[in-house]
Amino acid sequence: MITRRRFSAALGAAMVWPSVSRAQAFPAHSLRLLVPYAAGGGTDAIARLIADATGEKLGQTLVVENNGAGAGNIATTVAASAQPDGYTVLMANQGPMVVNPHLFKTLKVDPLTAFDPVTLITSAPLVVVVPKESRFADFRQLMAFGLANTGKLTYGSAGNGSASHMATILLENVTGLKSVHVPYRGAGPAIADLLGGRTDYMVTTLPSVSGLVESGQMRSLAVTTKTRTKKLPDVSTVAENGWPGYEAGAWYGFVVPKGTPAHAIETLRNATVAAINSPKVRDRLQNEGAEPIGSTPRDFADMMQTESKRWAEVIKASAISVE
Repeated sequence: MITRRRFSAALGAAMVWPSVSRAQAFPAHSLRLLVPYAAGGGTDAIARLIADATGEKLGQTLVVENNGAGAGNIATTVAASAQPDGYTVLMANQGPMVVNPHLFKTLKVDPLTAFDPVTLITSAPLVVVVPKESRFADFRQLMAFGLANTGKLTYGSAGNGSASHMATILLENVTGLKSVHVPYRGAGPAIADLLGGRTDYMVTTLPSVSGLVESGQMRSLAVTTKTRTKKLPDVSTVAENGWPGYEAGAWYGFVVPKGTPAHAIETLRNATVAAINSPKVRDRLQNEGAEPIGSTPRDFADMMQTESKRWAEVIKASAISVE
C-alpha cells in the first residue's frame, strides 16, 4: 500500500532526478569563448590553444569569438549579460578585468562582481621590442633617445587598458619617459604596424612576438619581469638597466557570468586544468615564455582583487582616463 507520505517522497525523487541528470550531462553542446581582443595577438593565441585542449577534455567544442572593440569592454559586457549556464566563457586578463573599470568613465560593468572566476590559466612576461630596422640596438639607447626627446617616440598597444598599454604607462611613471600612445584592437594589428615602421617600439606579451623575435624580424630590448625569462636568457630586464622599481607581467584566465551553477564551473575548471597540465599544452606555453598555472577559483579571485588595487594606483598616479 502506497501511503501519502511514500507517494510524496517518490514524487519528490522523480522531480529531483531530471535535474541531477542535467547536471551530470554538462556540457551537452558546444561552448563559446569570448576573447576581448582581435585575432593574431598573444591573448588570442593562448585562448585558441586552451580552447582546443579544454574542448577535447570536455568532449565539446569551445568556439572562439574575437571582439576587440571598445578596448575589450564590448566583449566583456556581452559575456556578463549572457545566460549563466556555463556555456559562455570569457578569456579574462588584466585589461578588461582589473584596469578598464578604473580607466573608462562610462563603463557600466564591474567585472569583479559580474563574473565568477574559473581558473587562472597562465602568466607571461612582457618584452620591449623594436623592428629589425630600428635605430635602437638596446634598451638604453631607446631610453636615452626618449628621455632626451620628449614625445618623439610612438608606441602601439593591444588597446587602452591592455597589458601592453599599462606596462608602458608604468614604464613612463618609473623612468620619466613620455611617448605617444597608439591604441589598437589587439596586439596583432599593433605588431603589424610596428613591423611596418609606423610606430617606434612596443611593450607586448612574449607569446605574441616570440616567433618574430626568433626569426629576426624583431629585436627584444628588455623583459618586464624582475628576473630574466628562460625563453630569452640573454635579454636583460628593465630593472637591470637602471630602474629596479619596475616590474610588469600579463596573465590569462577563464571567468563565467555571475550565477553560473557550481557544477558547471567545477566541470569547466577540471577540464581546463587537465588541459593546462597536458604535455602538449605545457610544452607550448613554456616554449612561448608563459608559465602554466591552473589555480582555484578563490585564488584567482584574490589575485584579481590585488591586481585591481595595483592598477588603480598606477592610473591615478598617471592621471589618465578614457571616455
